[in-house]
Amino acid sequence: MKRKKIRKILASPAVTLSAFVLAAGLLLFSSIGGARAALTYYSETYASSVELSEIGIQLVENGTVTAGELLLPEVEEEIRLGKIYKEELAVRNSGDINQFVRAAIYKYWLVPEEGNVSGDSAEGEESGSWVKSQELGPDLIDLHLTEGKGWMVDEASSTPERTIIYYNKVLKSGEDGNGETTPLFADTLTIAGRTAQIVRQETVDGIVKTTYAYDGARFCIEVRVDAVQEHNAEAAIWSAWGRKVTVNDGTLTLN
Repeated sequence: MKRKKIRKILASPAVTLSAFVLAAGLLLFSSIGGARAALTYYSETYASSVELSEIGIQLVENGTVTAGELLLPEVEEEIRLGKIYKEELAVRNSGDINQFVRAAIYKYWLVPEEGNVSGDSAEGEESGSWVKSQELGPDLIDLHLTEGKGWMVDEASSTPERTIIYYNKVLKSGEDGNGETTPLFADTLTIAGRTAQIVRQETVDGIVKTTYAYDGARFCIEVRVDAVQEHNAEAAIWSAWGRKVTVNDGTLTLN
């Protein structure tokens, strides 16, 4: 049986402004063609009780600042199962104050609602609605995270679908939005070859019909980046993210 291509949705980085911040977001699913499909918009206003400053964060993809959504430049229109694609991600400080950053990475699959008995509804890029697949797990989507480069996985806050990571150094600001950039927190993307082993079988008039669970499915990745100011960072992180941390000489550790 000829395998159909896996359709895909990639989300933009969502910049959530924290510590004395009021931020609101709306996740939109829409077709933009190719690897583009999901957009996330957040307010970029940072209002301090003492002064007006700006927390600015940019997601850097394969050396280029993203302009609204992940482009996956290395990925063909038709995904090859098991193939390793270059997908290097980092965070840049584009604001005018030093800050600590974290990233939340979400991975899941969407399938057409028809014929799927459960899942969370989501707007599709075409007519009809979509739901999260109950057959295809997030572990089949391997956005490989780098190790030993200052990024720490918050195991206590992570789930199979969501991974929370913190950068343990202050990300310093620069002139004209050209602040420091973190080391890579991800470097490759692979859709596991074993995805093809998840099949459905039904017998009609004595004939066994086999279909792949990923037929018509979309794999989805969202990367959301948050930041808080360096000043009084322990209290700011607890207030904004509900996480106890220790900051000592510009280095953050998870308690």
